[in-house]
Amino acid sequence: MNQEVTEFIGAITLPWQGELCARLREAVHGVIPGVQERIQYKKPHFLSNGKYAAVISTSKDAVSFTIFNASELSLPEGLFEGPPERKTIKIREGQAVDCEQLSSLIGQATAAL
Repeated sequence: MNQEVTEFIGAITLPWQGELCARLREAVHGVIPGVQERIQYKKPHFLSNGKYAAVISTSKDAVSFTIFNASELSLPEGLFEGPPERKTIKIREGQAVDCEQLSSLIGQATAAL
């Protein structure tokens, strides 16, 4: 794991956001063997075989999680937004998060990378 990403997550001031970012990071590591991570554009990026796989970002009231290579994914209605090649879910405090579902989607999206 990249120390800069660890520091990014550790510096998040809202506890629920920090916990969620840590869970999302674990989900990515759980399904992408040899995942590489780095801070780029001031947020954690995760790469598989040198290609973008996912990004975590935070705002005042949400954590956004973007999955790349998403064109072929079958996504739940109304949860994700964005162009076909990358889909983003915005998670707000108190919103249920299905990390198993997100792990499955990440796994499917990165299988061809």
